[in-house]
Amino acid sequence: MHPRQNEKSRIRHYDYETREFSLPAKRSLVYISLITALLINLVPFDNVILVLRPDFVALTLLYWNIYQPQQVGMSAAFISGLFMDVIDISIMGQHAIAYCLITFFALILHRRLRLFNAFQQVPAILWILLLGQTAVFLTGILAGTYIPEWYIFLASVTGALCWPLLVFLLGNFRRQRIDRDEV
Repeated sequence: MHPRQNEKSRIRHYDYETREFSLPAKRSLVYISLITALLINLVPFDNVILVLRPDFVALTLLYWNIYQPQQVGMSAAFISGLFMDVIDISIMGQHAIAYCLITFFALILHRRLRLFNAFQQVPAILWILLLGQTAVFLTGILAGTYIPEWYIFLASVTGALCWPLLVFLLGNFRRQRIDRDEV
């Protein structure tokens, strides 16, 4: 075997170890990021930007459930959804159902998604966000309080496009070096 190939496989093996066995993030970082995402969702925008604005709470929940599934789970998703329902003055439980659905699929797919880089994860993130938006859409229709327009799905597209930036930002906050001998 060529020495370069052995070196490349060793580097790739180490990258996988750091992804798979990363140390848990501090709970305070998780809660601060969720509160920050909630506050960003509160920022008032014009009509066009409001339609295109991604759901930052859903994106943050997706990030933590993919990269640190032991830190965030269904309870955090449900509570975040209830907060969003109260703040957004929507049907009680509408966002909670969507966030729990998003969390469910993120927890199922987290090992597979972590094998890819952030840009390769975008299609999967898009489908998960679209599934969450579909839950919001259907609960709005079934409750009969309002009929949402089709363009609410554009927020999922912009959310998927923002995914690599969010992974970069939150990844830099939680980055901790591990020693190969400890693993």
